[in-house]
Amino acid sequence: MPLRLIFMGTPDFSVPTLLELANAGHDIAAVYTRAPKPAGRRGLTLQPTPVEEAARRLGIPVFTPSTLKTPEALEQFRAHKTDAAVVVAYGMILRQAILDTPALGCYNLHASLLPRWRGAAPINRAIMAGDAETGIMVMKMDVGLDTGDVAMAERVAITDDMTAADLHDRLSRLGADLAVRAMAALERGQLQLTKQPSDGVTYAAKIDKAEAHIDWNRPAHAVLRHIHGLSPFPGAWGELQTPAEPARIKILRCTLADGTGAPGEVLDDQLTIACAEGAIRIVELQRAGKAPMKAAEFLNGTPLKHGARFT
Repeated sequence: MPLRLIFMGTPDFSVPTLLELANAGHDIAAVYTRAPKPAGRRGLTLQPTPVEEAARRLGIPVFTPSTLKTPEALEQFRAHKTDAAVVVAYGMILRQAILDTPALGCYNLHASLLPRWRGAAPINRAIMAGDAETGIMVMKMDVGLDTGDVAMAERVAITDDMTAADLHDRLSRLGADLAVRAMAALERGQLQLTKQPSDGVTYAAKIDKAEAHIDWNRPAHAVLRHIHGLSPFPGAWGELQTPAEPARIKILRCTLADGTGAPGEVLDDQLTIACAEGAIRIVELQRAGKAPMKAAEFLNGTPLKHGARFT
């Protein structure tokens, strides 16, 4: 028989899993997500989360509690009388009483190869660290930070042309399929759990906007991975020094290139920028207050003279 589930998630990353669980025939008793946020110029409109929008299209009851720590919230959670909960980027800590409520437990979809990159920003951190691969895992939740036993995993190679947005979308799709397979195994009583190893633990701290300034005094490969790990948000940036005035430029996509020069120096008319070792060529960028554009489009409107540089 299909499982009776609670789904807990918030951003667009979570939506494919919700949709696939529903398509697989599971009885999703309730969706928990974060409360709508003010939107629009004056903040007068409340914008529901992507998960809430998807749940309402499916006709599933939606709950947006500000906390799950009150007796009332726990009672409401228990009232759903579910077999399991599936949690995908919900954004709220679940205490033990909540984790103990579903008969078969709570299962989290986490975008890394645990125990590497526990925490808030595993996709960004894996790219920025130069990792050759990452993945997505289904884990039975405990009260620790991504410390639970692992049930299933899928691995994904990280290539140098892959941005955080690219990897986000790939893992979101893979994760949806993985969650469906995990719940099918749980339904059959065949979901096997493995404890995480104690070695190899790293933490994926939340991205701080202060990290976004590009350090051109690093090797080109490190600069490229830094740029791609922060694309599109918050966006790695450099300040282009021009005769008119400095311009802050977010670099959204780049490639490794040949060339040497002072770190940050523009080496040619194709936006090749020197790093401490080697160079990168900008493929896509964004000026403050403007839409993203290709490098060629930018150069058509902003021709650069020899000696221009990024700081």
